[in-house]
Amino acid sequence: MNRKVGVPGRLYTAFILLFLYAPILVLVAFSFNSSKSRSVWSGFTFDWYRQLIEDNSIMNAFYTTVAVSLLAAIIATIAGTFASVGFFKMRRRWRIPLMHVNNIPMINADIITGVSLSLLFVSLGSVLKFELGFATLLIAHITFNIPYVILSVTPKLRQLDNNLIDAACDLGCTWMKALRKVVVPEIMPGIINGLIIAFTLSVDDFVISYFTAGGIIMTLPMKVFSMTRRRISPEINALSSIMFLTVLILLIIINIREARQEDKLKKRARSA
Repeated sequence: MNRKVGVPGRLYTAFILLFLYAPILVLVAFSFNSSKSRSVWSGFTFDWYRQLIEDNSIMNAFYTTVAVSLLAAIIATIAGTFASVGFFKMRRRWRIPLMHVNNIPMINADIITGVSLSLLFVSLGSVLKFELGFATLLIAHITFNIPYVILSVTPKLRQLDNNLIDAACDLGCTWMKALRKVVVPEIMPGIINGLIIAFTLSVDDFVISYFTAGGIIMTLPMKVFSMTRRRISPEINALSSIMFLTVLILLIIINIREARQEDKLKKRARSA
């Protein structure tokens, strides 16, 4: 039974949302402040956004972040999708323990993952003669993104009718062709959600990137951290506002897709 939320419940919800988002709203507002003050409003300006774009070090960090996030999201989505199909075809006694193992990196602290990957890359680098840089950063992002992709794709596989695959094979499809023509189109919403989540996590990551990037390259979160060591510049407010807006847009896209998927499922259930 659905119960209507009363006025106290609405006020409580509004208070919680205000408590969570008020600091971010203040940050966004002061990114347009004409002075460097963090407490006194002096006027509206876009100068800090212009200076942000003209700052080569920040823009280089932005390009690195976008490149790593896109590559890591795409590779992790492909690997995670194949892993999800493999888990789905396993017997229950093997699938359940492996799914628990897959969940460990998501529960594990980022600093443990970052330090362990750093030690692994340093150990391999001493043998194979390579240093921490773009490649190690990309591998690290792929590593922590794959479990989230698997978690997004697996529910769609569970909703898949196995008779579709059997019918495709009976009609002459090979297993790979059935996967490409039948399975992938059916689970595409989960694949896209996994891709978006992986990209968002890569853009936002700091701890793992800090331990695996080395001293050659720098991502946006690392750049923000290095800027906070000195006197905080309003450019950080502008940069943080852009990053918040980017993540917010991606989350809205994810929620809209999930709402549409639920509507489609409800329509299918009604028609059946």
